[in-house]
Amino acid sequence: MTGSSALTLDGISLLLVWTAIATYVLAFIAYTIDLARRSVPVAVPLRDSALVGAATAPAVTDAWQERRPVAPEPARSQPRPLWARLGTALTMLGFLFHLAGTVLRGIAAGRVPWANMYEFALTGTVLIVAVYLLVLRRYDLRFLGAFLIGMVVLLLGGATITFYVDVVPLMDPLKSVWLVIHVFVASLATALFAIACGLSVTQLLQARRERLTAAAPADGAPHSGPRFLATLPPSGALESLAYRFVIVGFVFWTFTLVAGAIWANDSWGRYWGFDTKEVWTFVIWVLYAGYIHARATRGWRGARSAWLCIVGFLAVLFNFTVVNMFFKGLHAYSGLS
Repeated sequence: MTGSSALTLDGISLLLVWTAIATYVLAFIAYTIDLARRSVPVAVPLRDSALVGAATAPAVTDAWQERRPVAPEPARSQPRPLWARLGTALTMLGFLFHLAGTVLRGIAAGRVPWANMYEFALTGTVLIVAVYLLVLRRYDLRFLGAFLIGMVVLLLGGATITFYVDVVPLMDPLKSVWLVIHVFVASLATALFAIACGLSVTQLLQARRERLTAAAPADGAPHSGPRFLATLPPSGALESLAYRFVIVGFVFWTFTLVAGAIWANDSWGRYWGFDTKEVWTFVIWVLYAGYIHARATRGWRGARSAWLCIVGFLAVLFNFTVVNMFFKGLHAYSGLS
């Protein structure tokens, strides 16, 4: 592949990425309108019995283990979620543009498209959207669309503006099969942690609403937060689902840590050297291990569990941005001058 054709392909890739960002913005608007219109506290039919509305909250913990179909309430009318459907359709369209731009970047470079910060953001955000769309086939999490797609717009748009670099050859330590395995698995774990973070944020909002509602007089109408919260699953259901996503993401992150050590030994002759990137990868592992351990054995529930999940994802973002940009070390592969 000649240099001119590579630049042409990269230019098309960049155009597709900006088209994807514009489409995601429209999806974000549609999801936001959907939340604004969710003002009637009715039971929402979901694809999994775990996410039944507040009317079935007493059995929420055990409901995760049961796969009973949930029938909508015939006596209540519920507006069709047209804006949520539109948001999902636009998300799918944006994902196709996003995926095409990512693949073309890889073809232009003649390698996998995750060798610098721009490419890692490109691949990481496309996996966030891919996992979200796959999860929608089992759970109705369209109420997370505004949070997740808004985050993708910020991450992808910011990376394209700030981190974009022309295609360059790989540095010698990156010429390894572990580049394909290690970074892809880390990106997949990041996608799962992002969804868990969104669920934890929603859990905190829902828990506050539940507390205010329980403390209000029977004939009162407390100001308990945004009206759309009344149409969402109870906080216990949100917490249980976030925990499931963290468990799967933690398995992938553990593999990332182990694979990184093997790759470091192949490249530098040692498994661990207290490099900044290595340390922060381990810090993230400890945070999520602590979250899983505390929730499983110490009985951590509610706000403490949610905040620990959120802090873990903030550490992931810190590792990707601040550590890559401002800390020197053997993992200085940002691609920025």
